[in-house]
Amino acid sequence: MMITMLVTYAGDEQAPFNRDHWINIHFPLVRESWEPYGLVSAGGFFPQGDGAGLIAVGFVNFRDEAAMEAALNSPETAQVMADVEIVTAVKPQRSIVKQL
Repeated sequence: MMITMLVTYAGDEQAPFNRDHWINIHFPLVRESWEPYGLVSAGGFFPQGDGAGLIAVGFVNFRDEAAMEAALNSPETAQVMADVEIVTAVKPQRSIVKQL
C-alpha cells in the first residue's frame, strides 16, 4: 500500500522560506537520498491566497510504510534534515496518509 508523508510548514508572510532552494535543491536531495529505500516521488506547492497559515506543503510518496521507515532511519536523513534548516527556520510537521 503506497504511503504519503505530508510535510507542512506553518507561518505567515513574515516567516523566512527559500522557495528556490526548496524546489531546486531540497527536493532533488530528497529524491537522491531516499529513492534507494523505496521513494516513489516527491514534490511540493505553495498555497495561494490566505493559505490557512501554511507557507508550503510537501508530499513524499513511498512504496509502502516499510520503505518510508527505512528512508527516515537511513544515514542520508541527517543531510536531508540539515538542508531544511537552509530553507527555513520553521519547524516542519509530518503527517501520514495511507493510500489503497
